Amino acid sequence: MLRKVFLVLVVSLLLPCVASGGTKPFEKVGTYAAPFLKIGVSARAAGMGSAFTAVSNDATAIYWNPAGIVEQQRTQVTLNTVVWPADIDIYFVGAIFTTPYLPGTFGLSARALTMDPQIERTIYMPEGTNRVFDAGDMSFGLTYAMWFTDRFSAGVTLHFIHMGLADKSVETLAGDFGLLYRIGIRGMKLGMMIQSLGSEVDFDDRPSKMPTLFKVGLGFDAYRRGAHALLAAGEFSHPSDNKERMNVGFEYEFNRFFFLRSGYNIDYDAQGLAWGMGFRIDTSQTSDLGFDYAWEDLGFLGQAHRVSLNFSY
Repeated sequence: MLRKVFLVLVVSLLLPCVASGGTKPFEKVGTYAAPFLKIGVSARAAGMGSAFTAVSNDATAIYWNPAGIVEQQRTQVTLNTVVWPADIDIYFVGAIFTTPYLPGTFGLSARALTMDPQIERTIYMPEGTNRVFDAGDMSFGLTYAMWFTDRFSAGVTLHFIHMGLADKSVETLAGDFGLLYRIGIRGMKLGMMIQSLGSEVDFDDRPSKMPTLFKVGLGFDAYRRGAHALLAAGEFSHPSDNKERMNVGFEYEFNRFFFLRSGYNIDYDAQGLAWGMGFRIDTSQTSDLGFDYAWEDLGFLGQAHRVSLNFSY
């Protein structure tokens, strides 16, 4: 029965590619709402080239694949900052936890895209009107995930999203749904994800669709002996507003203390090479603190930096 479910899911994820014949007459870049939802959080994930759908096993799995939060046995809090081009900053905070009163693992998250106040300009006053305006987006999420077998887990996140530009604003709901299957060979995991699934939003009488994203990924232990381990991951994604893409990444681990990461975003408009590093420090017998940093090449746009801080107890 479980194999049939996975077969149906794989086919449903790949149907958009088959229906389009693998090509599109043109890409719909910039025509969908809430593009900030596509900017990945977590320095660890970005350092691996964003090949994280099948790897997700910490609090940032709320974003990458909610089915992965079940792998954390303790409460975990994550704080993330993304320094994006054009003086744009993205902040993400999340927490995952269990409760003795209900089965499964729960998650709470908040995300915000901010920028400095902008000068209002018009055709007749290109130097400015002496007025400024604000622009920014935010979302709040509730996540739930649970084990269905000793190898299979599923999770879902419901987001409340607010988008604002000057005196205009719009609110909507969107959902993420993820699956993880542990194959049991060399730590191999298969992950699937439908992200930002929602209805159209009407911003200033201009309806726009949500940037729904379909992802299928695979992760496995390429090497593990003694204090050394090498994790490899890859995934395929099909965004609703762009061409199909691939991501590949690696994470080297030394003694569960020091981490080096690298990856590549394939067939992206700007994103390319990425790398990162991290540390994990035991703060007590039942708690630890983690710090991660990632750099990402955005081509002609410049570069992006991510910093993450994770605390488990």
